[in-house]
Amino acid sequence: MTGTVASLASAAALALLARLEDKSALQPINATSHWLHGEKAAKCDELDVTHTLIGFATHYASAVFWAVPFEIWRARRRPVSASTILRGASTTAAVAAVIDYGVTPKRFTPGWELVLSKRSMVIAYAALALGLASGGKLAECLTGGH
Repeated sequence: MTGTVASLASAAALALLARLEDKSALQPINATSHWLHGEKAAKCDELDVTHTLIGFATHYASAVFWAVPFEIWRARRRPVSASTILRGASTTAAVAAVIDYGVTPKRFTPGWELVLSKRSMVIAYAALALGLASGGKLAECLTGGH
C-alpha cells in the first residue's frame, strides 16, 4: 500500500512538473525507461508500451523498494505521530535521492534529470515523501492500527 501510494503521488507530481516546464506529462516516466532504451527515452512524449509501461513499472518498483525500509522504520516506532511519519518519509526520500543520483550508475538513475530541472526533481522527491507518509498512514488505518 505504501509503495503504491508513493508511486502514484510521485508519478502525478512528475506529470504536473513536466507540464509546468512545457514538456509532455509522460516524458519523466518514459525517461525512466532509459536503463533499457538509452537517453533517447527522454524524448518520447507519447503513451507507448516500450517506454511508458516499462518506465512506470520501473518507477513503481523503485517506490515499493523505498517503501520497505520506511515501513521497517515505521513498524519499530509505533505509535507514530503524523509529524514523525512525515520526518521519516522525508528522510527516506532524501536517502533515495542521494542513492539515485549520487551512487547509482547513470544508466540506472530514474532518468528525470533528462527531462526536468533540478528544482522539479527536488519537488518530485518531496512528492515521494508525501506519498510514503500518506501510504503508511493509509495502510495503518486499513489494518486497524490508527
